[in-house]
Amino acid sequence: MSAREEPAAPPDAAPETTPETAEETAPAAPGTAEDAPEKAAGASGLLDLLRPRTTWGQLVGGLLCLLVGFAVVAQVKSTQRDTTFATARQDELVGILSDLSQRSERLRGDLRDLEGTKAGLERDVQGETALEEARERATTYGLLAGTLPAEGPGVEIQISDPRRAVRSVNLLDTLQELRDAGAEVIQVNDLRAGTGTYFLDAPGGVTADGRALAPPYRFLAIGDPHTMTTALNIPGGVVRTLHDAGAGIVITPRSRITVDTVRSR
Repeated sequence: MSAREEPAAPPDAAPETTPETAEETAPAAPGTAEDAPEKAAGASGLLDLLRPRTTWGQLVGGLLCLLVGFAVVAQVKSTQRDTTFATARQDELVGILSDLSQRSERLRGDLRDLEGTKAGLERDVQGETALEEARERATTYGLLAGTLPAEGPGVEIQISDPRRAVRSVNLLDTLQELRDAGAEVIQVNDLRAGTGTYFLDAPGGVTADGRALAPPYRFLAIGDPHTMTTALNIPGGVVRTLHDAGAGIVITPRSRITVDTVRSR
């Protein structure tokens, strides 16, 4: 008989384990200390992604968007204003341009006067310039109201009426034409014309401010002689109207005219 053989191990027997191998093969328990730093790092990164960040590029981009929006609004408003003038007729545009030119010229004149007044007041600390200006204004108002005599260059107008065809409207047109041409002081026969002077037709002639006027009618006007003469002789103006009515008119420019008739206060 052969040597004694050791009995074979059963096939289902588990391998023998030692404490060292048990520790190596044992699965790690969930939620151990090694996983805590990794989870903290992941949460911090997610918060960094969700946190809003403002950069110089974003600020510059926002500013450019704001400027572009403002420019678009301004362009739209400008286009709307331009449309109003684009639909206007040519005669309306000419009238608007003429009105703007006249206003601009008047404003320039007012600005020059104010600048001169300011300079005078600054030079005169004691107020003598202000006093002189007040006197000049009083004189101007007195001339306009007809309460002061006046003297200066102007025109003399003689209107003859052999047919008694001159009406109150003709004399009123003459007065208004002289005023529009810059006449500062006007006298009709022996009546000093004022801001409220009126003419009415009456038997045998015309009355002015309730006083009878007899032909020939004589106007004395102080102002620029050339301007007033040109205004009276425009086509279809006072001279042509009086000639058509059968009246005669003679306009004489003079270097000095004296108006000594005054109105009662």
